[in-house]
Amino acid sequence: MTDAAIAIDQLNKIYEGGKQALSDVSFEVPRGSIFGLLGPNGAGKSTLINILAGLVNKTSGRASIWGFDIDQHPRNAKVSIGIVNQEILFDPFFTPFETLEIQAGLYGVPKDKRRSMELLRAVHLEDKARAYSRTLSGGMKRRLMVAKAMVHSPPVLVLDEPTAGVDIELRQQLWTYVRGLNQAGVTVVLTTHYLEEAEELCDRIAIINHGKVIANEPTRTLVNMTQEKLVEVTVDRDVAAAPANRCFEKIEVKSDRVLAITYAKDKVNAGEVLAAVQADGYGIVDVTTREADLEDVFLNLTRAANAA
Repeated sequence: MTDAAIAIDQLNKIYEGGKQALSDVSFEVPRGSIFGLLGPNGAGKSTLINILAGLVNKTSGRASIWGFDIDQHPRNAKVSIGIVNQEILFDPFFTPFETLEIQAGLYGVPKDKRRSMELLRAVHLEDKARAYSRTLSGGMKRRLMVAKAMVHSPPVLVLDEPTAGVDIELRQQLWTYVRGLNQAGVTVVLTTHYLEEAEELCDRIAIINHGKVIANEPTRTLVNMTQEKLVEVTVDRDVAAAPANRCFEKIEVKSDRVLAITYAKDKVNAGEVLAAVQADGYGIVDVTTREADLEDVFLNLTRAANAA
């Protein structure tokens, strides 16, 4: 194993009844990075996170957190990681301040070393410190979960769908806080269904599907994997039928005078596409283009994996 923040080697999990949730999963999370772990529902992400948290026993393979093997040094491994689960888990009859104090006590943090108010301030809950947690909104509860995961100052933070049910403003506040943690040296592992979040935040992304890692690349490399590009062309007269040309991968009439054309940028360029439209007798009034994004790559990779 290496000195990566998280190192996973040939990890397998087979549940009772024979369902294999993880199959020879191997990857490393570099220290100091924001690492995306993506995949469809049921892909194995939660199983993997629960193994790191010590909540699920692996069938075989190895895993270490901050250099500590989860089997050989389980106490050190658990202290090195904070996990924000999808489910909101805390006693609704404790205040946020009490929730953090109790959590810190469970980790053995001395009273004079606890940072409960500092953490509540950081997640914009200082004014709710003495309110019952059950009175908090969904977004507030989600932010309290992040603070709860950080009471023992772990070097690794895992966020499992942290912005589910959170409005746009609170989501931005949460990401500002997470970026600040990362800049302070905390390694962040993120699972999310908001692919634009992963594309914006993550340095590197692994995609898991049916328990197998099907991609593990720097974010920009992943986005560049697709060769398809979309151009929308506004023409000078109504389109009766979509023109055909070998340089078009796909063409769609979006409205009376707008054509949406997909082409392979490794085969042709935009100039050739526009020339083909003009050759069909149309004058070009306006052109807009869209590069492929992480969603396109994600869908292409998972579809290819499902077909295999």
